[in-house]
Amino acid sequence: MKKIFLVDDLHANLAIGKEALNNLYKTYPLASSKAMFQLFANIVPDLILLDIQMPEMDGYETIKILKNHDIYTNIPVIFVSALVDEESINKCFELGAADYVQKPYDRTLLINKIEKHI
Repeated sequence: MKKIFLVDDLHANLAIGKEALNNLYKTYPLASSKAMFQLFANIVPDLILLDIQMPEMDGYETIKILKNHDIYTNIPVIFVSALVDEESINKCFELGAADYVQKPYDRTLLINKIEKHI
């Protein structure tokens, strides 16, 4: 079963994501980028769903670290965010995102985007 890290600081969003993907993928809900990097010691995901707006380390900073390390650089990152302005979305792609999904999202759309990149 493919492994997906769900990285979001809001517990409700992690619960929604886990519920949406639970029967299709092995999901790892993580409340911070720090928790994600700690889990990398034991598990390398097939894909990362990443929020932009988080305390301590936002999604932009997180993807910069991912794309600058050989171990992580080929893992597709899909941003899942409430930000809908063109500048924010363009920045995601400029930093190496595979895709972008707006919150709240349609489960079928999210799964289609995951399947496209996994």
